Amino acid sequence: MKFSLLLMVLFTFAAEFAFAAERDAAALAQRIDRQLDAHFAAAGIEVAPRADDAEFFRRLSLDLIGRVPRVAEVREFLADPAPDKRQRMIRTLLQHPRHAIHQANLWRAELLPEANSDRTAALLQRGFENWLAEQFRQRARYDQIVRQLITVPLPPLDQPAEPILRDPERANPLAFIAAKGKPENVAAAVTRTFLGIRLECAECHNHPFASWSQEQFWNQAAFFGGLKKSGAGLLEPLREDRTSRTVIYEQDKKTYSARLLDRTTDAVADERSGREVLADWLIAPANPFFARAGANRVWGQLFGVGLVEPVDDFHDENPASHPALLAEIGQGFATSGFDLDYLTEAICLTNAYQRTSARTHASQDNTKLPARMTAKGLTGEQFFDSLALVVGYRDEPDQGRARREYLSRFARLTAPSEPETSVQQALTLLNGRFIAAATNPRTNATLIAVLQTPGLSDSDRIETLYLATLGRLPTAEEVTKLKGARKDVETDTFHADVFWLLLNTAEFRLNH
Repeated sequence: MKFSLLLMVLFTFAAEFAFAAERDAAALAQRIDRQLDAHFAAAGIEVAPRADDAEFFRRLSLDLIGRVPRVAEVREFLADPAPDKRQRMIRTLLQHPRHAIHQANLWRAELLPEANSDRTAALLQRGFENWLAEQFRQRARYDQIVRQLITVPLPPLDQPAEPILRDPERANPLAFIAAKGKPENVAAAVTRTFLGIRLECAECHNHPFASWSQEQFWNQAAFFGGLKKSGAGLLEPLREDRTSRTVIYEQDKKTYSARLLDRTTDAVADERSGREVLADWLIAPANPFFARAGANRVWGQLFGVGLVEPVDDFHDENPASHPALLAEIGQGFATSGFDLDYLTEAICLTNAYQRTSARTHASQDNTKLPARMTAKGLTGEQFFDSLALVVGYRDEPDQGRARREYLSRFARLTAPSEPETSVQQALTLLNGRFIAAATNPRTNATLIAVLQTPGLSDSDRIETLYLATLGRLPTAEEVTKLKGARKDVETDTFHADVFWLLLNTAEFRLNH
């Protein structure tokens, strides 16, 4: 008994030590840069120079807290002479209250994409985002979040079923499983999202590009075979038969048993529920698929392009652009205890992340790796929250109507590295009521402040509008051109036009 207790204590200590062993984000950043620099040198690629402070700060703000920085924040950062101000700002924004909200928005889009296209599933969005935000505020580890999603408790068959939706605002992790519906859909989402394996390609036949078989697909579905819905609808209450480890494929009427992808464990003999068995194998530090898939997603969020792209499609015909680098990052992520903040800080500290997005040499077009920063399309939340901040919008009067409209119209439908502006989006920005009201010099708070602050020259007002929208100072050439275009236009109208012009630039709509 004492020996067992000692082993348990030693195991716990060893696990905590392993998780604490890799906490130096700067050290991982240096290892990333060394691998990238060696690759670029060998390939003859001339990398872009370091971004200036304004470009870096706007990018970091959008990536970590989901909106552009305020004018005062930009001025303070640009005026700070400290050589370590970028490192300090990364840590500051990782602790910012909006970081948890932005992370919840990003991961909701990854984990509950059904909310973008299904009106019933959309009812689950707020509760799911609220649950995710709670996890990020509490600094929950990535593996802990994933395990909770897969193993969310459900009542047994002899008890009343668990409602899927009690309150749209109530934190609700069950949304992830409920929105998928069938066991095979849950299994496909789990392997695709958390392992980067599109196992659903093997649902009806063996995988066309990888070694996964149809049998292995249904083996994974069987881990969720105990889920029992009270009806066919998406919001029907759920219960679970914890003893069930099988599922029937309706096409061939064959019964499949739960079996792990690596076939290292006979899951049928385990006393835990099928979902618990799968989750514990999935998140184990020794599982290279989990660490690499998670690291690749974070890399893709920050650079716009994953080391494996698409980020959820690892297979033999779609290898990583730099396998050794992905292994390095995955190992660092695992030994940190799957600490998302640690991994994010390490990537943001790299020279690669801090390069300008401006194309400075033709060789930068010949690599999928970040020889310069990718110009990324904004998510709907990033775009609207930035726009709302810049124009001083408050959602109380219209009860969030404008936000809902923009999230619907500006949802990102293409890869971040391939931003597109639809005709509907362009018309909304050019002629929409929101932008028209936001650029009215008699009612808009930003313009009123710019126009009525005593002692400001036209150059000062233009500078403030640039800082508010683009997070940078205007160039002398831009100021000259704008003043030259003014002619006989009245002061209020002229600055309202400048504001409208800046809000409609690609520079405002992109994270670069």
